Amino acid sequence: MKKNSLIIVSVLLTLLLVAAGCSGNDGTSSDGGSETENGKTEISLAGWSSSPEEEKLLKQQLEDFEEENPDITVKHEVIADQYMDVLKTRLVGGEGPDVFYLDAVEAPALIETGVLEPLNSYVDEEFDAGDFEENLIEPFKDKEDEVYGFPKGYSTLGLFYNKQMLDEAGVDVPTNWEELEEAAKELTTEDTVGLGISPEMARNQFIGESGEGDMVVDGKAAFGSEEVVDALQPIVDLRNDHEAAAAPSEMGAESTGEMFGQGRAAMVMEGNWNVPYLNETFPDMDYGVSEIPTFNDSQGTMAFTVSYVMNQASEKKEASWKLISYLTGQEGMTTWTETGLELPARASVAEELGYEDDEIRGPLVAGAEYATAWSDGPNLPTIYNNFDNEFLSAFLGEKSLEEALETGEDVANNEIGE
Repeated sequence: MKKNSLIIVSVLLTLLLVAAGCSGNDGTSSDGGSETENGKTEISLAGWSSSPEEEKLLKQQLEDFEEENPDITVKHEVIADQYMDVLKTRLVGGEGPDVFYLDAVEAPALIETGVLEPLNSYVDEEFDAGDFEENLIEPFKDKEDEVYGFPKGYSTLGLFYNKQMLDEAGVDVPTNWEELEEAAKELTTEDTVGLGISPEMARNQFIGESGEGDMVVDGKAAFGSEEVVDALQPIVDLRNDHEAAAAPSEMGAESTGEMFGQGRAAMVMEGNWNVPYLNETFPDMDYGVSEIPTFNDSQGTMAFTVSYVMNQASEKKEASWKLISYLTGQEGMTTWTETGLELPARASVAEELGYEDDEIRGPLVAGAEYATAWSDGPNLPTIYNNFDNEFLSAFLGEKSLEEALETGEDVANNEIGE
């Protein structure tokens, strides 16, 4: 979001919240919100749906919640397209949901507008906020350490590898970049590349920052620095100089996960979501997962998470917090993550479900401790859009990486402004 747009949205939301605080409300429940005909408090929950399995699990969570809280009903809405645009429009118009999904990448900008309810005062000892992985909570904090959301789950990236291909080539699972590079060369054939690459910042930020550079500094793009270019150059060289890497589009696939499943890539860096996809779509495939090999002697990966947050203008805050605390509590999170759809953001639930010792998911769980959370300030959407455009051109050999990233950085910072 550009800075001017952010200011406009912030002003509109502030005016809306002031108006909401000054308005009265007849026929409210003890929670300050409207009651249904049967005397229950109705709260609204909005999100998206990634799969039928996700819808089924959330439905089960909500049924369990309503059974434990018979005085509350939850009206669930799926926003299928342009989620954030629709949500922001509704919040400005005073029609926002009481509780909603918020991706970590969008959280800093929305926190700045003041539209989210701070949650520190709601948290008690029973909720046990210390049970969450700290780097999954960090994107949902402001500068005063006020928390605005708690994760419903997360995923990191791991190295997925085709066991048969590695065995036939006599290649060991790589543990560092040098080994990964050599393995990719050995595994590349006429029909298969050694490493499938998704050439975007969301998948490669931890690599770009594995040296001495940072891709975002003080809310501005910094990915054109010599340190970041040097860290990312081997990825580009693996495709252009060694012809041992490729993007999904080059192999007739929509994603690196699909490349891998089709046998068009021997190794890919993918997330937990790839596990059910492979098991359902390519059930006969024999694959393994390891932690991402080290880059520049640095252990790293990315962490992607979505939190439940509360609308600051909600008139049903007590009931809304009960819902958030259930969905992100031990019982609710166990229901949500026991099938492996997402990894549990609570350490206690991960331990209970045995994911730390699981052959496939264990390496993904291990990455949570050192992962770079996909969230880096309110200007990240502008920054990563420009990075993605330029990095792709360099990855495809259309221009040098140095030229591409310097151009992308300049454009991003011009859009962000002072």
